[in-house]
Amino acid sequence: MRTNIIFVRHAHSDYTPEERTRPLSEKGLRDAQAVSELLKKENIHHVLSSPYRRAIQTVEGIAVSLGKEIVIEEDFKERVLSEKPVEDFHAAITRVWEDEEFSWDGGESNKAAQDRGVKAIKRVLRRLKGKNIVIGTHGNLMVLIMNGFDSRYGFDFWKQLDMPDIYKLSFDGSELKEVTRLWRRKDSVDIWNSL
Repeated sequence: MRTNIIFVRHAHSDYTPEERTRPLSEKGLRDAQAVSELLKKENIHHVLSSPYRRAIQTVEGIAVSLGKEIVIEEDFKERVLSEKPVEDFHAAITRVWEDEEFSWDGGESNKAAQDRGVKAIKRVLRRLKGKNIVIGTHGNLMVLIMNGFDSRYGFDFWKQLDMPDIYKLSFDGSELKEVTRLWRRKDSVDIWNSL
C-alpha cells in the first residue's frame, strides 16, 4: 500500500521581514481556495503544515472542508537562507545550491535543510503509512526534500515552481516511486515528468 505525500508550496504572500507571521496576499488567498478545491479529489487523511502563517493559510481550506486539524510540524518550515536580509537574493540562493555544505551567516546549508526535511518526511511515512497526507510547506525546502529522494529535482526545478504549487510523491515504504504535479496554471508549462 502506497503512502502519498502531497506537498503544497504556499500561495503568494505579502512580504514582511517576519517569516512566521507573513500572510498570504489577496491573490494568494484566492489561489488557496483553488488549492482546496483541487485537493478535495485526493481522499486526504491528514493535513500537516510548516508553522509559518502563509503555509497554514494555503492548506487551511482543505483542512476545514474535511473537518481535519492542521498538525504543525516545525521541520517543514522554510530553510533559513541568512540571519539578516541578503542584498542580492538571486546570487545568495544560487551560491547555496552550488555548494550543498555552504551557508550564509546564521543560515542553513542545503545539506542541513535537506537532512532536516528528509528526516521529517521519513517520520511521517512511518507514522502515517498507507495514508494520503497534505503538507503545507515552502519551495526551497520542498525541492531539497524531493532532491533527497531523486537528484533530478534541483535548482532548475525550484526556479520553475509556481506559487502555489502542488506535487504528489508516492512512496512504497520510504522508497519514492512516483512524482505527479497536481497544480496546473493555464499559462504554465510542466517540463518535469513523473518518475
